[in-house]
Amino acid sequence: MFTSFSVTGCSLELLRTGERGIVIFRKTQDETILKKLISIGIIEGTNITIKQHFSSFILNIDNRDFVLDLESVRAIYVRVIDNYIS
Repeated sequence: MFTSFSVTGCSLELLRTGERGIVIFRKTQDETILKKLISIGIIEGTNITIKQHFSSFILNIDNRDFVLDLESVRAIYVRVIDNYIS
């Protein structure tokens, strides 16, 4: 009765710890947030791994860790590339 489905793209906020995604776009009207994301290398095609989800978002990009606030994380949309959960 039910067909299987999978989420292939979503806000980075929805990924769980250990999951990886590749940035498909950034959606924000706030220039400050956009500049911050670009300055740390979050552009289309960037691979991101979620290292920590609570109390702060810790992301790993190119073997470097970054802490981002919730508003910035919500602006990043990714295609899920790995559902590994640590």
